[in-house]
Amino acid sequence: MIDSRRWLWIAGLLLLGWLLYLLHPILAPFLIGVLLAYLGDPLVDRLERWKLSRTWGVILVFVLFGLIFALMLLVLVPMLGKQLLRLYELTPQMLDWAQHQALPWVQAQLGLGDGFWRFDQLKAALSGHLGKTTDILGLVLSRATASGLALVAWLANLLLIPVVTFYLLRDWDLMLAKLRGLLPRSREGLVVTLFGECHEVLGAFLRGQLLVMLALGLVYASGLMLVGLELGLLIGLLAGLASIVPYLGVVVGVAAALTAGVFQFGGELYPLLAIAAVFVVGQLLEGMLLTPLLVGDRIGLHPVAVIFAIMAGGQLFGFSGVLLALPVAAVIMVLLRHAHDFYKLSALYGESPSGSDEPPSPA
Repeated sequence: MIDSRRWLWIAGLLLLGWLLYLLHPILAPFLIGVLLAYLGDPLVDRLERWKLSRTWGVILVFVLFGLIFALMLLVLVPMLGKQLLRLYELTPQMLDWAQHQALPWVQAQLGLGDGFWRFDQLKAALSGHLGKTTDILGLVLSRATASGLALVAWLANLLLIPVVTFYLLRDWDLMLAKLRGLLPRSREGLVVTLFGECHEVLGAFLRGQLLVMLALGLVYASGLMLVGLELGLLIGLLAGLASIVPYLGVVVGVAAALTAGVFQFGGELYPLLAIAAVFVVGQLLEGMLLTPLLVGDRIGLHPVAVIFAIMAGGQLFGFSGVLLALPVAAVIMVLLRHAHDFYKLSALYGESPSGSDEPPSPA
């Protein structure tokens, strides 16, 4: 009976995985809704403790999220659009600089042959593309509207996100209570403990790490813009987003910022030192203040595991897999930690029947 029940659970999990694989093209708005509801639930719970009803708490949180989103649309998006357009215009000049200044210097230092670098074909192709259109928005819209059904589906998914988020956030505690009521009574304590640890890890990551990424993006962008780097906002926010993987943000940011700085300022030393100082200050703030305060030591995901989880999720499930990758990896880490503890307590790990560490003597 126990074996048949175990095989039934395994079959159910396999069926659930198969259904998720089949439905992954439509999962993105629901996953984003679950993420936003999970992030907003503590705020709604705090408002409930202030004697506010659950529905009005959800409405206030929605207003807060809406104001943040509107602020991004009104302030951040136009600035980023200008910098993206500027980057688009500067790309041929950057290729010229790389071909006639940077690469010859590297070639002379490394003793490479005269025909080692071949940028002529790339530059010609890019210049031809730039000559066809200078309206990036028009190009994007023309491709997006090439398929009317695809555009309608994309807009429907976008509008579905706030609807899913509202209902999930309103009924979040009720759904958790019903799920707990469905747990087997004999296993309720263990399952609740596992879910509690998973919640701690996910909360530390989703809330803490996202806040660290936001703070670093603001620090990098503000510092680079104060230095006078033309693409400072774009590079700073890119470095902040890349900080989801430890040390990747500073590597990407320093490489991109120094490249843009050398192209903009030439061989001037002080602007390049100021760019490096921005990232040094950002790393000091992250290591000494942001990560200990916002994240702590509860995640424990190795950087290689983070990279593998993101790549594996994207390969298996596309954008939905990228959204799921790190939460699933954090949950798997908690389960593996408990499996390790069970293994340490099992007879398989225990001592030999003789209780001695000495190898048996030959007969």
